[in-house]
Amino acid sequence: MSFLKILLAVTILATFTSNLYAKKDTELLFYIGITMIKPVNELARNFEKEYSCKIKILQGGSQDLYDSIKMSNVGDLYLPGSVSYRDKHLKDGLLLDGMFVGYNKMAMVVKKGNPKNIKADLNELTNENLRVVLGNETSGSVGKATKKVLQKFGNYQQAILNSLYLAPDSRNLTKALVTDEADVILNWYATTFWDDNKNQVEPLKIDEKYAKKAKLVFNLLKTSKHKELIKKFMIYAASQKGQKIFKKYGFLDEDDIKNFHKVTF
Repeated sequence: MSFLKILLAVTILATFTSNLYAKKDTELLFYIGITMIKPVNELARNFEKEYSCKIKILQGGSQDLYDSIKMSNVGDLYLPGSVSYRDKHLKDGLLLDGMFVGYNKMAMVVKKGNPKNIKADLNELTNENLRVVLGNETSGSVGKATKKVLQKFGNYQQAILNSLYLAPDSRNLTKALVTDEADVILNWYATTFWDDNKNQVEPLKIDEKYAKKAKLVFNLLKTSKHKELIKKFMIYAASQKGQKIFKKYGFLDEDDIKNFHKVTF
């Protein structure tokens, strides 16, 4: 583990422990992948009012967050950008109950108005006349999903070689477009719904045979000292009210909601 991750884990532990003694309200620590921050923040603020608790949200790349959980041994809830992180890490024993809440799906993303007239075609990512930035598979779910999509399409290595650089997470991918470092990125579709982004970027939909939707699953952490309260939060997140919030931010559509309770993981 890198020194930066160790430092992050130690900081989390020190900050969270001191806060526990400083405040009367129950404090909860959530580890949330960057792309899902908007809906989780809204859910958390509603939940705080009803249950007189304080929720601290730590955001980052899905793998980096898991490494921090493992190192600090502190926290209550983990939401990575794909259920694959649950599958990968269940054997460690840190992830307990899971709750499905929506989907992440990939899209090509360009500047608003698509000034370069980029086609909704993954071959564009190997176009040497375009500035391409892709996600790093080792740091976040978006990079891992990028690899899966492009390997299935058949141009992963070529696209990587054509990239200016690899971004650690979805936020930095969007930043590359907004700051005019990139013409096109491959990112989570939901990021184009954010208030900060929707007037600056737009999605180009990818054929679903290459970009399969990734299930989003909340994970109760073994380290939680408030497991029953966390279970209530998870049930709230999967309720009709929670579904409306996830739909608002692009993680569910009408068909997804109709089939919501049929989803297994």
